[in-house]
Amino acid sequence: MENTIICNCKQVSYKDIENALDKQEKMEDVLQLFEEVQKITHCSTGCGGCHDKVLDVISEVMMR
Repeated sequence: MENTIICNCKQVSYKDIENALDKQEKMEDVLQLFEEVQKITHCSTGCGGCHDKVLDVISEVMMR
């Protein structure tokens, strides 16, 4: 699953999002984490169609 592309426009994989989250000190606010992941990976800055998929990945990683 880590090679699964989540954002087609920017070619951001599940693992890219996971790695971006590893750099975060706190994992409490999904929307704040989304913004940080977006800054690092540029996901969801093209067409925006992956927005919900990115949020799902963030939520999955937070639940671990």
